[in-house]
Amino acid sequence: MEYINIAGTDKRISRLIKGSDYFVHDAYEKASANMDAFLAIGGNTVDTAHIYCGGQSEEVLGRYMQDKGNRDQIVILTKGAHHDSQGPRVNAEAIRSDLLTSLERLQTDHVELYALHRDDPNMPVGAILEALNEHVGSGKIGAIGASNWTWQRLEEANEYAASHGLKGFTFSSPNLSLAKANEPFWAGCVSADAETLAWHERTQLPLLSWSSQARGFFTGRFTPEVRDNADLVRVFYSDGNWERLRRAGELAETKHTTAIQIALAYVLNQSFPTCALIGAQNREELLSCDEGSRLTLSADEIAWLDLASDVKPGV
Repeated sequence: MEYINIAGTDKRISRLIKGSDYFVHDAYEKASANMDAFLAIGGNTVDTAHIYCGGQSEEVLGRYMQDKGNRDQIVILTKGAHHDSQGPRVNAEAIRSDLLTSLERLQTDHVELYALHRDDPNMPVGAILEALNEHVGSGKIGAIGASNWTWQRLEEANEYAASHGLKGFTFSSPNLSLAKANEPFWAGCVSADAETLAWHERTQLPLLSWSSQARGFFTGRFTPEVRDNADLVRVFYSDGNWERLRRAGELAETKHTTAIQIALAYVLNQSFPTCALIGAQNREELLSCDEGSRLTLSADEIAWLDLASDVKPGV
């Protein structure tokens, strides 16, 4: 397993981050076994959120760490201040309330990585950073980041932090995958476009990608005729993505691997630090991700896969 560093925590962050949006008490043994297998391949970072499974995701992770006595081995990435039925709630009170609830569920006094789950562009970045820095100062949060913020808002926030002596965002977590989203999977979500990638290359701000494998688009189970997954059709079905899938399969043959492993390698071979949130729910899927994370892709291969070049590398 490879690792990156994120300013704000001394722990190394595994390039593969374990998704936990299926962690529920009724399936605790499954979650526990999957966590054991993840740690066995060198993974250490787990993604959760205040809203996942009505809070059960955090509770199950907390229960697991208590059962195993391994809190010190795990990096927790949790998220808060998601909007509710009344609208955006990216404000000091929501951040405080969600964070304290998350810590209670996780049975810990701090998290290494804390991200705002959504943005509210109407809220000044200064007020948001002041609120987050209060919890950094108290030791409850290590590094602060943003999930589903545009690069423009990230830049504005970090410029404010630098000019006011505050801790800024040291990671971002949008969607980044070889398959490009036609529209947001969920309202308020952000997918990394060419401008976003260029900004990350310039700043070298780490990007932790959710839906890094496009929710199974590259598994081979889907074709233009198979339309039984309405969300996948809505978000990822496009002529460009079918060509990306074809190219991923072609490159996979030359590397003796699979298209979905090529898609994962695409995320992990960018020109700036990246991690991939993975949804592996069994040992086979986990080992596939582990193998994919070890693949090296050249800049020419990345460009060809992403349709930025029609010249196939090596030809």
